[in-house]
Amino acid sequence: MDNLSFEQLQQRLKDLEKHNRLLQKKLDRSECNRVELENSYEIQSKLVNRVIQGLEQSRAEAETRNQELQEAFNNLQMIQTKLVESEKMSALGVLVAGIAHEINNPINFIHANIDYAYTYVQNLIDLLYLYQQIYPEPNDQIQALMQELDINFVVIDLFQLLNSMKTGSDRITNIVLGLRTFSRLDEAEYKQTNLHDGLDSTLMLLQHRLKAKSNCPPITVIKHYGNLPQIPCFAGQLNQVFMNILANAIDAIEERYSQQTPDENQNHPGCITISTSIVDSQWAKIAIADNGLGMPEQVRQKIFNPFFTTKPVGKGTGMGMAISYQIIIEKHRGRLDCLSKMAEGTEFVIQILLKQ
Repeated sequence: MDNLSFEQLQQRLKDLEKHNRLLQKKLDRSECNRVELENSYEIQSKLVNRVIQGLEQSRAEAETRNQELQEAFNNLQMIQTKLVESEKMSALGVLVAGIAHEINNPINFIHANIDYAYTYVQNLIDLLYLYQQIYPEPNDQIQALMQELDINFVVIDLFQLLNSMKTGSDRITNIVLGLRTFSRLDEAEYKQTNLHDGLDSTLMLLQHRLKAKSNCPPITVIKHYGNLPQIPCFAGQLNQVFMNILANAIDAIEERYSQQTPDENQNHPGCITISTSIVDSQWAKIAIADNGLGMPEQVRQKIFNPFFTTKPVGKGTGMGMAISYQIIIEKHRGRLDCLSKMAEGTEFVIQILLKQ
């Protein structure tokens, strides 16, 4: 370097300065490019974030709308099922009332005439005995006919027949009364009602399911009725609740029967206990308990949910207890509880205000 002349050094310096300027320009351009890239990345990042937020908001709105549509669909299903159940109960009420009316007329005729038949038969027998006293020695033809007919047996058996007819007539009359009580079509929708009449009429309609079947003993119904006053209520709707609960109790016992041997069924027959009482001077309490299979806690917690059922497809709609819950809670401002343990049975407890 010491051998370089002054001019060469100046030229070298100029070259270095030129090269430095070029590097500075490149550096400036690189910095501009870097800033542009940073700005572009920030813009793109904001745009991407905005798109992501939009997508998340759209997803949330879609989920909300889907949930609303699902709730609307469930409500429509519930309303449809309620309408079907209501129509079924209404149709059953009309049918029952019609049958009761058709049976009532002829049975009233029979029931009223049995008393006259008693009187007429008694008069004829009195007349026969009087003839026997006045004419103790009838002729051979009458004597032969009396022996052939066995008059003494006929007289005794005739009154037994009349007693049987009267018992049957009374039974049919009570059945008709029970049918009319269940249908409640001849009464105001909301009125003072005897809850025991509703329970008894419902049991009468379910009587055929309580009878013994092959390898299954009859289901016994034990009543512990307290001294309940007349209760203001929708009698027909309460009868629907009684029907749902009692039918479920019978189903639970029949299911237990199906899982046991005939000997076990005979040793442990089905039983439904119905108890009524007054609680805290303001509630009428109706407790319906069965000794069926019972249910696990996770099932018990869902028992009043719409469309929930443990029955096979086609046998249950899952609306019976949901509708019962609505009738007690919403229609009557009452209470409906379910108590159950596996292998110990189930108890439904209804409470209705004595005064609305």
